[in-house]
Amino acid sequence: MVAKVATLKLRKIGSSLGVILPKEVLMPLHVKEGDTLYITQDKEGLTLSAYDPEFEAIMKAADECDHRYKNTLKQLAK
Repeated sequence: MVAKVATLKLRKIGSSLGVILPKEVLMPLHVKEGDTLYITQDKEGLTLSAYDPEFEAIMKAADECDHRYKNTLKQLAK
């Protein structure tokens, strides 16, 4: 069972709609004004996170490159 954290109302912001996130929602995300939040969707629903879902893919590609070119990178670092 999922705990209900907050009920949000849609508000008109310019020509868009938005929500105001209460501090109880923001505190566990460790975010501040100006930070970026990401919404991902899967079969369970929507998830709000301060974690960039593309970052993991980028880091995995970097790790594969580091592993593949380990000796070359070691020589270049000299």
